Amino acid sequence: MPTSRISHRIGNGATIGVGSLPHRDLDAGIRFALGATTVPTIPSLPRRSTAEGLIVQAMLGIEGVTVGQYGAISVDVRRVDPSADVTTDVHHDAFAGFRRFLELAAERQERRARHAAAAGSSGAADGESGVPVEPPIDAVKWQLVGPVSLGLALLRAGVSDRVAFEVAAAAVRSHVQSLLDAVDAALPGCQQLVFIDEPDMLHVTDADFPIAPDTAIDLVSGALAAIEPRALSGLHVCGEPDWSSLIATGPSILSVPVGPSIVGSAGYLQQFLARGGLVAWGAVQTDGPISGSVERPWRQLSQLWCRLVERGCDQVMLRTQSLVSPQCGLGTHSPSVADRVHRITGEVSRRVHDQAVATRFVLGA
Repeated sequence: MPTSRISHRIGNGATIGVGSLPHRDLDAGIRFALGATTVPTIPSLPRRSTAEGLIVQAMLGIEGVTVGQYGAISVDVRRVDPSADVTTDVHHDAFAGFRRFLELAAERQERRARHAAAAGSSGAADGESGVPVEPPIDAVKWQLVGPVSLGLALLRAGVSDRVAFEVAAAAVRSHVQSLLDAVDAALPGCQQLVFIDEPDMLHVTDADFPIAPDTAIDLVSGALAAIEPRALSGLHVCGEPDWSSLIATGPSILSVPVGPSIVGSAGYLQQFLARGGLVAWGAVQTDGPISGSVERPWRQLSQLWCRLVERGCDQVMLRTQSLVSPQCGLGTHSPSVADRVHRITGEVSRRVHDQAVATRFVLGA
């Protein structure tokens, strides 16, 4: 985890999205994503097209795998080959949300550049012309399914376990590099936060899990290592996984839902923070009853921090090395619920930021 690469722009309660949004209209979903968080998050829009599912995106371009128009997957197990090249077709419908996000984000950056040039020629300071100025896009966050969950999907399709996980590891590494290139081309100089999404790592310590925990850790660690030379790597698992296993994979950012499960791993979490890691706190619940105000999510986060400090975590690091997000994706909800969840996430973020600043001031950090 190269801590020196963590930007001052990230942390202190900055907000990010998790992944899926419920919008059926492409532009409506992307415009929402561009304004919903302080670090704009490239979403998938699975209600617009089932081809935008995480597994479909990662399967695309694997030799022997055919992805139909609506995301249907067909696997010819005889042709699946770990040594075959993997292609990333960003023009496929599976990446429509990704592609459109980059188009609209680049247009925003161009508008800002024109505004700055016009303001410079007239001598007006930024914002003095009377025309609203859109915020700059200094960083973006996006996500891709990880090699463990992709390997299990190939395994369920009939591919042998050895081949399935070799192919999955190679596919994730290849897709990561291609998508990093796409973002760099559209948004030069923009910092990238790339999260590996591993839903199946939730069960990695189960007795009947197809691969050993150490093997799963190595697979995820390899995917994160492929990200780190060019971006900040993150790891997200919806639910309450084995935290020591997730931390052992070596992400720069760890997604943690606000709940009691992390308390028992406070020692591992403090070591992670001491190495410069960031925690993306899933502060707003996305399953069950959705909160109507900031009070309950903020109270739950504050109480969790108190318990972690009692177990040895540093109170300054908990606040300053933090991001805030919904707990999981919002693809199964409605656009109005997604708007409410992100509004509350933003309110939690402001309180985290205020506490981070106050804590540094009081303690002289």
